[in-house]
Amino acid sequence: MDLSVIVSTYNKPEWLEKVLWGYLRQDLQDFELLIADDGSKKGTRELIRSFAEESGFPIRHIWHPDKEYRRSIILNAAILASRGDYLVFSDGDCIPRRDFVRTHAELCQPGRFLSGGSVYLSMDVSLRISAEDVATGRFADSRWLRQQGQRLGRHRLRLVPRDWRATLLDHLTTTNPTWNLNNASTWREWVFAANGMEAEMQYGGADRALGSRLENLGLKGKRARFRAVLLHLDHDRPYKTKESIQKNKGIRRRIVNGGETRARDGLEEMVEGGMDGGFLEFGPDVPNGAEPSWNL
Repeated sequence: MDLSVIVSTYNKPEWLEKVLWGYLRQDLQDFELLIADDGSKKGTRELIRSFAEESGFPIRHIWHPDKEYRRSIILNAAILASRGDYLVFSDGDCIPRRDFVRTHAELCQPGRFLSGGSVYLSMDVSLRISAEDVATGRFADSRWLRQQGQRLGRHRLRLVPRDWRATLLDHLTTTNPTWNLNNASTWREWVFAANGMEAEMQYGGADRALGSRLENLGLKGKRARFRAVLLHLDHDRPYKTKESIQKNKGIRRRIVNGGETRARDGLEEMVEGGMDGGFLEFGPDVPNGAEPSWNL
């Protein structure tokens, strides 16, 4: 099985740097990393290039110009560019625990999608996490986080080691395994069957809409909230509007009530219409400074 990890980002290089520290330290390195960039400035490209010099896996920077919030569109571009037959999704503000990629690879099943878990950090702790904290793994240790002033509450249970305790907690929880693009995975063929993300959807439930279409296709969720774990860095959301949330709720109701299985403006339409961006590829066996390709 070939793995593609897709991480979305937008003009947060200081957060993306911490996330990339996490991927460099994964205990499974046999994957490609695609960064779906919704129009970040030059600093993000330079950051990715510098990390590629240390990585043991290819890093692909999928980018289009900044025309306000178009995350769904750039995610579709990354999905089209992916080479793996199994896709793991996350965000550029979520630091993966050392076993994150391996956990998604080991828990995948035919006809299922995985729904992982996140621990949300305060801004103070988010800023304080260093490269050494990620390298040692202590950034995901509940005792260390409490020492930094982080209040964990019941989320401390998501930081138990991935052993029988985490497996038991995933079986005992009654929380529905929902499709959230900060921590979810499934087979590439199912994402294509659902025609990917709905291009018109902005912030507020676009990922859940894809999840509803996957479920309408017959795909069932599998809980991995206590086994596939991320640490979510704090940040503001200037793109969050009442209008976009209400619009997306209406689309989601239409999908659920109508049993829709394919996005109306998704992957197929992007292939037909093209995109206004491209990608740079870095990593092993890739010439440094390769020119962007404009055909995904």
